[in-house]
Amino acid sequence: MNARPSRSSPSSPAAPVAAPTPASPAATPDNVPAPRLSVVIPVYDEQAVLEALFARLYPALDALAISYEIVFVDDGSRDRSAQLLAEQFRRRPDVTRVVLFASNFGQHRAILAGFEYARGERIVTLDADLQNPPEEIGRLLAQMDAGHDYVGTIRRLREDRWWRRWASRAINRLRERTTRIRMTDQGCMMRAYSREIVDAINRCEELYTFVPALAWQFARDPVEIDVGHEERFAGQSKYSAYRLMRLNFDLMTAFSIVPLQMFSIAGMLLSALSALLVVVLAARRLFLGPEEGGLFTLFAIEFLLMGIALFGIGLLGEYVGRIYQEVRRRPRYLVSAVLQDLEAAAARQAR
Repeated sequence: MNARPSRSSPSSPAAPVAAPTPASPAATPDNVPAPRLSVVIPVYDEQAVLEALFARLYPALDALAISYEIVFVDDGSRDRSAQLLAEQFRRRPDVTRVVLFASNFGQHRAILAGFEYARGERIVTLDADLQNPPEEIGRLLAQMDAGHDYVGTIRRLREDRWWRRWASRAINRLRERTTRIRMTDQGCMMRAYSREIVDAINRCEELYTFVPALAWQFARDPVEIDVGHEERFAGQSKYSAYRLMRLNFDLMTAFSIVPLQMFSIAGMLLSALSALLVVVLAARRLFLGPEEGGLFTLFAIEFLLMGIALFGIGLLGEYVGRIYQEVRRRPRYLVSAVLQDLEAAAARQAR
C-alpha cells in the first residue's frame, strides 16, 4: 500500500504520520466489510475539547455493540487538533479514520468530505464541542430502526445565549416560509442519515449547500426528536453573529428563489404606488396650485425606494455570485492526508 503525505499543524512540533490509505474514497478495497455505523465529526481548532470527546465518544459507541467507525475531518485547524487526532488514530486504528484538509473550507464542506469517506450503513454527524452528548446516538439509531431514513434533532434546554435562541427561532420561521424545509432546530448538527440519503448527497456537486436541508429534501420518512444540550466543554464557538447570518442567508438562497420573487412582487407594487402618487401630485398641482412644504416627505419616500432598490440589487448580486462560484468548478475542499488502517478495521469486524 502507498502512504499519502501528511500536513503538520503550524503549532505542532511534528506532523502526524499517515497510515496506509487508498488514493480516494472510491479506492476502499471490496473485501473490507462496511460497518453498521459511521460517525462523522468536523473539527476546527478544538484541541481543548478533543480528549474529553474521546473519553465519552468511544465508550458510548462500544456500548451499542455494533460495528462502527469514526471519521474525523480536520478543517485546517491552526492549533494541535490534527496532532491529537493522529494520536487517537494510533490508539484506536481499528475504528478511527482521520481526514486532514489542506486549509479551512467550512463545517458543511467538512461534513461532505466525511460523507465521501464514511462506509457505514448509517451515518451520524456530531459536533466536536460536546454540546450534544454522544450518549444520545443510540436514540437516533432507534428511530432509524423504526423505519425513518433521516433523524433530525431539537436541542432540549438549550444553553446558548438568549440572543442566539431568539435569532434561531426567527430565522427558522423565515426559512420555513421561503424554502418549505421544516427543521425545528437547524443549528443542531447531531443528525442521522441512511446510506441512501448520503449517497444522494454525495452525487450533488454544488459549492454552497446546507447538509441537513439537503437531506430533508431527499428523505422519504424524516422525523425529529429531542436531544440533550450542554454548555460548551471548552473553547469558543466558531460561529460569530456575522457567520450565523451568512449561513442562514446561504441556506435561503441555496434552496429557494422566493426572495427574488418577493422583490419582483414588491417592485410591481411600488411601481403602481409610485404611479398613483404621481397622479395625486399632478391633480393637486392642477386644482390647488403650487404648494410650499412637502419636499422633505418626497425626499423620505425617494430614499426609502432607493434603499429597497439597492437591497434588491444586492440580493440579485448574491444569486449571480453563487452562479459565478459554481461555473468556475473549483473543488469544494482539498484533502492533504487520510489516516486509516482498513486491515485493522477488517480484523475487528471479523472477530
